[in-house]
Amino acid sequence: MASVSFEKAQRWYPGADTPAVPGIDLEIEDGEFMVLVGPSGCGKSTTLRMLAGLEEVNSGAIRIGDKEVTNVPPKDRDIAMVFQNYALYPHMSVRDNMGFALKMAKTPTEERNKRVEEAAAMLGLTEFLERKPKALSGGQRQRVAMGRAIVRQPQVFCMDEPLSNLDAKMRVQTRTDIAKLQQDLGITTVYVTHDQVEAMTMGDRVAVMKLGVLQQVDSPLKLYDKPANLFVAGFIGSPQMNLLEATAKDGKAVIAGYTLPVDPGAAKRMNGAVTVGVRPENWRVVSSGEGLPITVTVVEELGADAYVHGTCDLEGTPGTVVVRVGGRQHPQKGEVMHLTTDPEHVHVFDTESGERLSD
Repeated sequence: MASVSFEKAQRWYPGADTPAVPGIDLEIEDGEFMVLVGPSGCGKSTTLRMLAGLEEVNSGAIRIGDKEVTNVPPKDRDIAMVFQNYALYPHMSVRDNMGFALKMAKTPTEERNKRVEEAAAMLGLTEFLERKPKALSGGQRQRVAMGRAIVRQPQVFCMDEPLSNLDAKMRVQTRTDIAKLQQDLGITTVYVTHDQVEAMTMGDRVAVMKLGVLQQVDSPLKLYDKPANLFVAGFIGSPQMNLLEATAKDGKAVIAGYTLPVDPGAAKRMNGAVTVGVRPENWRVVSSGEGLPITVTVVEELGADAYVHGTCDLEGTPGTVVVRVGGRQHPQKGEVMHLTTDPEHVHVFDTESGERLSD
């Protein structure tokens, strides 16, 4: 096992006007589960493929442990890759698929079988060892792909959206399995996903990317509680944060005549146009005339909770405002509710630069 370091690692595809990854600096600790997350085309898979040796590094360096691997062939990097499409050999049994890399490395048969059976037991695949991939479900195939990586006992796991081909229920189960497995094995893992719920539930730390540039690297809760800029604020959280355009006036955020209280740190720093963010769970319903008026358009009933989607005709408010309320008592479609919040729950950002102004 080993740490991973990206030192201004850049990837510039031939013929492109700009680099896919302009120069990433990222330190991943030994045994850490690091998730790279961002929208499609943000450079997260390119970054992972540079680590795996599947993409050329045009400048900068990548290290695994104390060894620089920038120009080392993939097979000599001591990493194991888990792909989105499983990449299993259809004519081979599960046992042979899992042990194939060991066979190529001329590992003795006895040792190979022992490692395959240990990995199969860990993944609940023992009874399927003699089956072919076509006789397995999607979740089982993904576990075989994981098993093939585990038996190699690499220094680093590289996982490129391994759950995106699974149905919703299987995805939830498998992400729990992967997180537990990584914790048990203690192998440094770099995991790529566009699904921020996956990122929040699996990673020790999460790196949010946009256009090849790291926006923030932090624990899931810190990303949620203190997003560094507007992009992170809008990307992390499901449903996403409500972002409202406001004007700074006398230490308060004013939205079309309505005021939202802000924390003292933001009150001192903000000036002119600001964007305020409020999580759905942080709204408070108040009596008529006290807060922002929202006309209810849709209510998502989830049992314990409900998400109320509404529109606000005030200038600067988004097309839809989302509020989390109790699942048993909530307004109905067409009703008007009035919302406010508390200063500690308001995130303030500079509209022009996107930078966070709140403490």
